[in-house]
Amino acid sequence: MTKPVFLYDGDCAFCTTCAKFLERRVKTEAEVKPWQWADLDALGIDQQAAEDAVQWIEPGFVKAGPDAIAVLLRRAQWYWKPLGWIVSLKPVSWLAWRLYRLVSRNRHRIPGGTAACSLPQAERDRLAACD
Repeated sequence: MTKPVFLYDGDCAFCTTCAKFLERRVKTEAEVKPWQWADLDALGIDQQAAEDAVQWIEPGFVKAGPDAIAVLLRRAQWYWKPLGWIVSLKPVSWLAWRLYRLVSRNRHRIPGGTAACSLPQAERDRLAACD
């Protein structure tokens, strides 16, 4: 792995919409990709971690959830960097994690979300096998 990777849930329409926004508007050195299409073993991350939260992965450095988003923003264009630093501040990061968990638990209810957004990957795999 030569450049950082930002992983998201590619089976979730809400997450995919957010990732497409990042790819269009937040220019970064990272490869933004669904964790389902990534070689998790090569990246040194397990499936449960990838299911639980977005991930920023680079050699010797892994961040999850809003901490991963903060790193992505700090590594983007100059106008995104202040937001990344703000999200990294302890009082703000605690709130960011609460908000992140609230959104992740309810992403199937958010505009752009689908019922698949609320299912764990094992259940999605089981349903896909039935098709």
